[in-house]
Amino acid sequence: MSVGVVNLSESKGHFANYFEFFQLPQRYTIDRKSLDAAYLKIQQEVHPDKYARASDSEKRQSLQIATYANTAYQTLKQGVKRGLYLCELHGLDPALETNTAMPLEFLMQQMEFREAMDEAKGNVLAMGQLQDQVELELKNRIVCIGPVSYTHLRAHETVLD
Repeated sequence: MSVGVVNLSESKGHFANYFEFFQLPQRYTIDRKSLDAAYLKIQQEVHPDKYARASDSEKRQSLQIATYANTAYQTLKQGVKRGLYLCELHGLDPALETNTAMPLEFLMQQMEFREAMDEAKGNVLAMGQLQDQVELELKNRIVCIGPVSYTHLRAHETVLD
């Protein structure tokens, strides 16, 4: 099924994952405009209101696909949810509930950022410089994740969604 040709005889189980559902490459960096367009096109075709006079089976199927589209869209549009979903797809368990260990270097850096923020209170220039420093560190960490273009990432989504 291609985006824009949603057939109620096909169920959500026919899609390997949310990326396939929206015909997007399976990677962290996504094109938000393409995601939004694919979502809207599917919703226009399967929205339950469109099937108000249809059979009970068609109503149920349209509701199932619309619900799946909503869940897929909410997952892919948010960076953290998308990252966790990618981990799940690749069989990786981030163990968020139990894994609180972080590299000492990272924790020290966070403490330094907090101290700098306390010292910069009320100083707009110092806060701006600190923000630039934090954004640079975020860029460097994102680059470490893989072949991600920071400019592309910032252009298509809020970094800390």
